[in-house]
Amino acid sequence: QVQLVESGGGLVQAGGSLRLSCAGSGRTFSSYGLGWFRQAPGKEREFVAAISSKGNNAYADSVKGRFTISREDAKNTVYLQMDRLQAEDTAIYYCAASYYGGTWSHESPYSSWGQGTQVTVSS
Repeated sequence: QVQLVESGGGLVQAGGSLRLSCAGSGRTFSSYGLGWFRQAPGKEREFVAAISSKGNNAYADSVKGRFTISREDAKNTVYLQMDRLQAEDTAIYYCAASYYGGTWSHESPYSSWGQGTQVTVSS
């Protein structure tokens, strides 16, 4: 299994930007599908974005056009660039890795999860 560690969270004003990073372990990182999910207080965890082993991506409607997922396999890292942040984006953000290398918007294909990083957007 891949082990994942997120970084880059913090406090930002509405309209600002943050870039989250998620570093993974293992020599087969490039074959994994990777995803970002988030969980706001009192809500269930929800899908944000995913990228396949071939670089295809998918986004939740709520972040489409504002967030960009990318991967750098040479560094075993997946990124989430978040622009035009809104108060509603406040949540703990988790990265996840799926042995099945596609773009998955539901949790079940993901076998590895990071510990999460807090993103707080002030209005």
